[in-house]
Amino acid sequence: MKFKPIVESLLDTDLYKFNMDQVIFHKHTDLCGQYYFKCRNKNVRFTPEMVEEIKAQVDHLCSLTFKKDELDYLRSIRFIKNDYVEFLRLWRPIRDYVTVEGNGNGELTVVVDGPLFSAMQFEIHLLEIVNEVYFRMAYDYKELVKSAEERLQKKIDAFNNGTYTFKFAEFGCRRRLSREWEDTVVRRFTSETSNCVGTSNVYLARKYGVTPIGTYAHEFVQMYQGIDRIPLAYTNHYAMQDWYEEYKGDNGTALTDTLTTDLFLLDFDRSMVNNYTGVRHDSGDPYEWGEKIIAHYKKYGVDPKTKLLLFSDSLNFDKAQKLHDYFCNKSKVSFGIGTFCANDTFAEALNIVIKLQYVNGRPVAKLSDAEGKAMCRDDEYLEYLKRSVDFRLHREK
Repeated sequence: MKFKPIVESLLDTDLYKFNMDQVIFHKHTDLCGQYYFKCRNKNVRFTPEMVEEIKAQVDHLCSLTFKKDELDYLRSIRFIKNDYVEFLRLWRPIRDYVTVEGNGNGELTVVVDGPLFSAMQFEIHLLEIVNEVYFRMAYDYKELVKSAEERLQKKIDAFNNGTYTFKFAEFGCRRRLSREWEDTVVRRFTSETSNCVGTSNVYLARKYGVTPIGTYAHEFVQMYQGIDRIPLAYTNHYAMQDWYEEYKGDNGTALTDTLTTDLFLLDFDRSMVNNYTGVRHDSGDPYEWGEKIIAHYKKYGVDPKTKLLLFSDSLNFDKAQKLHDYFCNKSKVSFGIGTFCANDTFAEALNIVIKLQYVNGRPVAKLSDAEGKAMCRDDEYLEYLKRSVDFRLHREK
């Protein structure tokens, strides 16, 4: 693979990285974090040549800084504040924070270790790099793009002939086939259909004049597990409180499943229900989850049709249509679709993640609503966290 930069702009990332980072910049600059890479696919091998290419791409990433026009764009997003943008003027990714290694078994190790406000910014860029290096070097890239083009055209046709009727956002940064292909996907979905409401990719949102979409990820709630004064089973409460203080309801879709949706709902009280415009689903049965959220809104006398259910868990377009048909008369509904937008080819997509695992030296974890999505490097801590959650659920339900 002849070297060609994969990441050419620090805007080429998900919006929620800036959203979360702004809260950390204003409230939690004392936190340090460690992120670890994991590939969930079986029989995927990262060759020595791939590992060297990944390292070279990370070197290039760490040579980038924000340009004036990029900072001006961030400043134009109404809830991004000027002092944070001025911080980004000085900020750059630091190479010393990232370790990339391979071994004889074809396993890839990536660790990010540094101040949380800096370490968290690496995740999406690193996933973009690993994905593109792997698919360009493991396959005939032109054949991959050919199959992706055929599948994309079928989706666009399905929107235009009425087979698909739902609204969605492109969430493909972290799983994309390549930077060039995600660009094509966003351009075509936004120009050839009326159903794509925006993209999580800030660079592409700016390029195509569409809405950048995103609020926060699991890592935002997880980081509160590393703050000594906060009881583990109350991290949703403190996370949502800080988020509301920062954004005053202007950036308000809450993620429910970091420590299970049942626990989240204990803290999603009347004030939070009113403060947040909706909630996002990312694990567990989506129909059960949606009904549970609707019942919760009704408990507080809130019309579910005034709130958004945003589904984003491993969605393809057929699943999204079925969910839309089921919930569209019960609530506002939208979808964030990643892999099946940005990496739908004849080859199996990589299921890779880079997850926050330690904050200030303390282990952290997400539980989610699906057992298989839990990720923690400390089994004893994970069991303790589960007991803490179960204790509060038993006591307060």
